[in-house]
Formats: sequence, C-alpha cells, structure tokens
Amino acid sequence: MMDIRKEYERWLEFASEDIKEELKGYSEKEIEDSFYRNLSFGTGGLRGTIGAGTNRMNVHTVGKASQGLADYLNKSQDNPSVVIGYDSRIKSDVFAKVAADVFAANSIHVYLWPELTPVPTVSFATRYLHASAGVMITASHNPAKYNGYKVYGSDGCQITTEAAAEILAEIEKLDIFRDVKSSGGSGTFGVSGETDCSGDTGKHGGNGFVEEIKEEVLTAFIEEVKKQSVLFGEEIDRNAAIVYSPLNGTGLKPVTRVLKEMGFHNVTVVKEQEQPDGRFPTCPYPNPEIREAMSLGMEYAKKQNADLLLATDPDCDRVGIAVKNKDGEYELLSGNEVGLLLLDYICSQRVKHGRMPADPVMAKTIVTMDLGERIAAHYGVQTINVLTGFKFIGEQIGLLEKQGRADSYIFGFEESYGYLSGSYVRDKDGVNGAYLICEMFSYYKTQGTSLLEKLDEIYREYGYCLNTLHSFEFDGAAGFTKMQGIMEEFHKGLDSIGGKKVLETLDYSKGLDGLPKSDVLKFMLEDNCSVVVRPSGTEPKLKTYISVSAADKEEAGKLEEKMQESLKGFFSA
Repeated sequence: MMDIRKEYERWLEFASEDIKEELKGYSEKEIEDSFYRNLSFGTGGLRGTIGAGTNRMNVHTVGKASQGLADYLNKSQDNPSVVIGYDSRIKSDVFAKVAADVFAANSIHVYLWPELTPVPTVSFATRYLHASAGVMITASHNPAKYNGYKVYGSDGCQITTEAAAEILAEIEKLDIFRDVKSSGGSGTFGVSGETDCSGDTGKHGGNGFVEEIKEEVLTAFIEEVKKQSVLFGEEIDRNAAIVYSPLNGTGLKPVTRVLKEMGFHNVTVVKEQEQPDGRFPTCPYPNPEIREAMSLGMEYAKKQNADLLLATDPDCDRVGIAVKNKDGEYELLSGNEVGLLLLDYICSQRVKHGRMPADPVMAKTIVTMDLGERIAAHYGVQTINVLTGFKFIGEQIGLLEKQGRADSYIFGFEESYGYLSGSYVRDKDGVNGAYLICEMFSYYKTQGTSLLEKLDEIYREYGYCLNTLHSFEFDGAAGFTKMQGIMEEFHKGLDSIGGKKVLETLDYSKGLDGLPKSDVLKFMLEDNCSVVVRPSGTEPKLKTYISVSAADKEEAGKLEEKMQESLKGFFSA
C-alpha cells in the first residue's frame, strides 16, 4: 500500500514546477485520489485524468512508462525503434515529446509524427517502418480531462497480456524521479515537460535519434484505405451530400483527403468542430456513440439537407453516422447497426464480383450483436468471437497472417463504432470506416435504397435484434472498491434477468474458449437474449450490454427496459 502523504511530499520536492504548484492547492480528498495507487498499465497502456500525482497523466507518469518500455525493448532486441503519434487532446503533444525524449536518451530510434494523427496511422507506420513498437498519446473518445498512452507491438497490434506484464514489471522497478533518463538528466523534461524534439534525423538525447515521419508514410496509409473499396470497378453516384465532423480531433486531413481522392466532392465540414481542440467546446463528451456529440452535425445536416452525416472521434478510430428517415428527420444508427450493414455490404459485393476468399473470416467482440454471426454464416464466412477491445481482433489478423491467410480476413467490428476491412493496420480505423460507409451509402442510393430500408431488410431476413450499452461511473479510491464489490455480487450468479431465465453463465475470468482471462461475465438467457457485465479497461466504469431478440422493435424495447430495470439494484446498492 502506497504511503499517500509521504509520496505527496516527495512530489512537492522533486516534481516539475507546474506540478508542484498544482499539488499545493490540493484538498485531502484530491491528494488521496491522486496518490492512492499508480496509474495502471495494461494491454491498453495508460489512461487517466490529466493532473499531478501517481494516479494521473502527467510528464512524470508518461516518462516512467516510457522508461519501462525502453528498458523492455533494449533487453529484448538489438537497436530497437519506436513510432510515436498523438491526437488533439490537452498535453498530447507534450507527452509525445516527453516519450520521444526518454526513448532517445535510451538510445532508441524514434519515428515521430510531425503533426497530430489518427490512431490507425501509428499501427500502420509501426509496420511500414519496421519499428519495434508504437506509442499513441490519446484517450480516444473520453471527456477532455483524460489522456492516455497506448502501446503497439512490432506487428502493429496493441501489446499482448504477456508483453504488458513484462513492461509493467520494468516500470515497477523504477523510481519515477531518479530512474527516468532524459536529455536534461534523470526525470527532467524542461518547463512543463516541453522538451525539444523538433528537427529531422538529428542526434537527440543519449545516442538515440528522433526522426520526423515523412508525408509519404501518410500517403501509403491513404492508398491502403482506398484499396478497401469493394465496388471492384462498378460505377455508382458519388454526389451524395455529406456532412462530416472530426469532433475537434485528428480526422480532418485523412478523412477529407480519402473522400476527395475517391470522388466524393460534396462534403461539408462542421466548422465549429473542424480544427483540433482538446477542450472539445461544442461536444464535452466527444464520442460519436453519444447523441450530444452528434447534435451539432445533425443541425448542419438539416440546414444542408444532407444525405449523410459522419463523425469521427478525436483519435479517429471510431465513426458515427446519421441518415434521413422517411419523415425527413435524421436518425442515428448504432455501431451494431452500421457494423451489420457493412458486413452484409462487403459480403454481398465480394460474392457478386467473385472476390470472396476461399476461407473467409469475420471477427467481432463477444459484446457485439450476435446477429452478425448469422449474416456471416449466410455468406459462408467463419465468425471468430473475441474479448472486448479491438486489439483482440487485430490479434486474430496477426494469427491469420502467420498462417499465410491474411487475405482471409474480410471484416471486423465492435459495437462501440469500430470497423476495419483490411489487414494493413491492426486496430479499428475511422478513416477506413468513414470511406466504406460513404461508398456503401452511395451504392444503395444508386440502387434506390436507403440504409434504413436495407437495415429493415436485414432484420426481416435474420430476425430483429436490439443491443444496448449502459455505463455506471465510479470515481476515485472509494469508487474502485465499490466496482470490485459489484462484480463479486455478479460472480455469485443469477437465476433470471428481466423475467428471462439464465440458461448458462460464461465466466471469462477463467479463460473460456482459448481467450485470455478477463473479468467479464456473459449471462446467456432464454429466447436468444443475453447480458454481459464487465469493468471498463480504460475508465472507472462498469458496463452492461443487453442483447434482446424479439418479433419487432417495439417488443424488443419493452423487454430491454424490463431487463435494464432488473439490473439497477446491483449498481444503486
């Protein structure tokens, strides 16, 4: 157990000046929440609130993580190198420079993106430049107070459980102030961590290098995205009126470039959300899953009488959309619905043009709508179910590649608005998703069909299914303890949920179906219904995923509400 007061006093003595000033104003509760533990490092890297302390994202916690990763890389291989990217969040550029400084001071060659860039470009550049690892400074779709540090292996996949454990072991050996190398000396990153990592292929800190990534790498990424078209030469009307919002993140340049180069010229960008801004002034929760984040774009769409609204989250790995219904109102589609539409579109186009591989594979997470499996089976496509997190889909692509079957992978998706149709990256790709959605929309529009009509057709053919996500937040030390207690109660078992009998409980903490052990429970209910309960891997939240099969939308909605109500007692106790 960390001595909170002792560590607080140590930070007051050794931390950077701006952090010392912040700490002086902390209340006892703020001190406890900031120092009751070290910010956890796992397969998702680090993620937390920006601020001072061991349980916060700051130049010292980023420096310590980078030193641990550097030690791991130097022990495991000769002449390692690292790709670093960052998004529009507060201090993302500073944290990227700190990481670059630490790696360079440890004689590790750094490839640094010279400007903010989407998550998938780091996965791509890690493979393209044959780097040993990749680091992305991002907190994805979280509110402005968060930032994070995501780590990729040489294969472009997020690090495995084993690698994360080995890196964590290196991190835990370190004193956060004495043992972190940098160009300014141990634990010194200049004013507020703003180290100088500018310049092209120059000596920097120790014997390492920091080299700017060239524009040709972004172009190579864009070309791979363009290859994901499944029209195979078929002509469509590309004049759809599209409104696009990068939600003040990284998507503006790559998304608009891909659309323009693929013939979509009728694109309007939401002005207030066009430029990078880590404060996210018009969308405090910049997540395209949330209606509030999409509301300004929907206003634009209505004024422009647009056909389609697209929005990518700040690190551009997720895509949300809205389309006009028969009443002329804009209707948001869920990640599950878009995923089902894309899966059916990709499969049908591949079959139509004779481009389906001999042994096709689709991958999805266990919390993603099971209806996807029925669609895949219809087209003779194998479904691989993985744990929550796109890193596990990326891992499956890597396994297929090792078998010489990378081309067998045709699509992967998760309910949280993540999609990928190619093996050129190993993480969800909002640039790829945005382009494919526009192509799919325009293809069906050319056929005289809307996406909503196509979705209804899918439901008629395979049965109606409703999936919902409910999150419960638990901040601080007390919240962390409460989350653990709630999961313990769920582990005791349930007989029924919302009147539906529990037929089987899948406990993934025991490592089911060859998957890594994870604190996830899936309750399989009668009538093809299910409930998944799991702690978030990146936020102080517990999440429940309710899946309902029913005759129609109205019946499914009533049943979902009943199931949701029956679960509330666990979270309000």
